[in-house]
Amino acid sequence: MQLPSTVKLVEVGPRDGLQNEKEPVPAAVKIELVRRLQDAGLREIEVTSFVSPKWVPQMADAAEVMAGIERRPGVRYSVLTPNLRGFEAAWAAGAGEIVVFGAASEAFSQRNINCSIAESIERFAPVAEAARAHGIHVRGAISCAVGCPYEGEIAPERVALVARLMKEIGVQHVGVADTIGVGTPRKIQRALEAALRHYALDDVSGHYHDTYGQALANTLASLQLGVWQFDTSVAGLGGCPYARGATGNVATEDVVFMLQGLGIETGIDLDRLVDAGAYISGFLQRAPHSRAATALLARR
Repeated sequence: MQLPSTVKLVEVGPRDGLQNEKEPVPAAVKIELVRRLQDAGLREIEVTSFVSPKWVPQMADAAEVMAGIERRPGVRYSVLTPNLRGFEAAWAAGAGEIVVFGAASEAFSQRNINCSIAESIERFAPVAEAARAHGIHVRGAISCAVGCPYEGEIAPERVALVARLMKEIGVQHVGVADTIGVGTPRKIQRALEAALRHYALDDVSGHYHDTYGQALANTLASLQLGVWQFDTSVAGLGGCPYARGATGNVATEDVVFMLQGLGIETGIDLDRLVDAGAYISGFLQRAPHSRAATALLARR
């Protein structure tokens, strides 16, 4: 089977990975994490969120973090922005990409942002329009693409609906997100195929959580469809506050180790990546949630 020869990883650890940590992570630690990720070769880094600190206190230092990171040529720094106020702050902070999100589950949308799927997309329309007017790339995330903690299994048609609505408001790329980690390879392929009804192959990515240990299998199943872009989180940081037991995103280290074994180029130095994961895990006072990192650290 012909797999992609190269894969692009979007490192979401600094934002999606840390946003639900209960204890504050200082801006200096986040800035150092971004530096180490860049040293490892990451060229797409989701740095922070410009959201209300009332709802996501961990991201209250977004402007400070964006001001403190070392900008390097060829690296894109993305941020999550749910509204125009957030976009204006992101623009002022020099974001290279903004991320908006919509759920494929009506119940999740109502519980998470207190509006319907259609209403959520309407809210993002002016954000996408403003970003594109300023020459900033717009990426969308379709959460709960295969399963929802409230509705259960999600039909692929719901993913196609959100993808179509995002396309209509000018979102340039969509990520299919298994937010609670219940996806299995064929379910993930069906969700991706639904998004591909409205987006080209180069404009669709995967975002998989590892709650049931399926994230690597789901990544391989995505590669078999030709999908070559994925969100990953160093040391497996993260989780979902809306789904009991949902673990973090698939660990960047594990994905890189698998891709190297498949002969797929990522441009990432695995040893330096392990160092970055060990750094943030050490600060959080826990072991990395990465099988590859655990094994490689034990061999040192």
